[in-house]
Amino acid sequence: MSQTKFVSNWKGIGSVPETYVCPPEKRVGVSVKKKIPVIDLATEDRDLLSKKVLDVSQEFGFFQVINHGVSKALVEETMRVSREFHAMSSEDKEMECSKDPNKSCLIYSSTPNYEKEELHLWKDSLRLICYPNLNKNVQFWPQNPPKFREVMEAYLVVMKKFSLEILEVLSEGLGLEKEYFSGGMSNNPEFLVHHYPPCPNPSLTLGLNKHADPTVITILFQDVNGLQFLKDGEWIDVDPLPDAFLVNLGYVFEVISNGKMKAAEHRVVTNTTTSRQSLAYGVYPENNMTIEPSKCFINEANPPHYRTLEFKDFVNKLRSKHPDREMAMKFISFNQPY
Repeated sequence: MSQTKFVSNWKGIGSVPETYVCPPEKRVGVSVKKKIPVIDLATEDRDLLSKKVLDVSQEFGFFQVINHGVSKALVEETMRVSREFHAMSSEDKEMECSKDPNKSCLIYSSTPNYEKEELHLWKDSLRLICYPNLNKNVQFWPQNPPKFREVMEAYLVVMKKFSLEILEVLSEGLGLEKEYFSGGMSNNPEFLVHHYPPCPNPSLTLGLNKHADPTVITILFQDVNGLQFLKDGEWIDVDPLPDAFLVNLGYVFEVISNGKMKAAEHRVVTNTTTSRQSLAYGVYPENNMTIEPSKCFINEANPPHYRTLEFKDFVNKLRSKHPDREMAMKFISFNQPY
């Protein structure tokens, strides 16, 4: 890996390199400010909670969550060690992520396909594969910065519990069994720490292209704004709510609901003054799980709209080209030619 590739290790760069300049049609345009739905998990009325989550998920595809039970101190500590990791030299980051022969820990810039892609994204990412072998994987993760392994393990244990709670609420709202997404449907999560350094000209480049996640759901914590969701043809800025997590639906959830719920398209824009960091916990099924519409959403008037696929084929296809929604639908939907 080139030692100059990590954007976070560039010093004093005054212009955007050509390989990071987006074509005009993909550049940042007008965005709007709108009130983002907020879900309070501490509500006493479970039926009301499930209905509200279902309603906002159908309308927006994403929502913010407060009173989630994840301690503020743990989130702050996770953000701290993550910033310290990304601030290390390129050589040290590569060395710390090279200890696991199974690659449960991976550091990369832009995307894992950096060497093959024509256009790069203005970010560096650390990927940690968590379960089902968290205890086994942690021993190969970075030892520097100090407490990195300890903090990450504690955070991921809490996030698994939090993600299952959100999935139970969504399941109840949809009329599925409460534990529909437990076990194999959620037992393969990945954790990403994205770092977006200040950019000399944010109008020319992106931190993340427009896409939807090939997850069941993704749970995100961000320190400063930069995330935008696409709704009704408009890009909506998602300003962080103090201590809140943002949950968005992925393509797996869309398929299982037979299109009742839609995966949320989003992107990340950069800024000139402040680095941005996000913690993204993506909930994935195990590779051998079958992804198809649930039978409770299929009847004579509403046939299946999505193909039946093994998850590993599903996710590999969607990750290979990081497709926009139109391209993704050609692969997963019966309604599009493939």
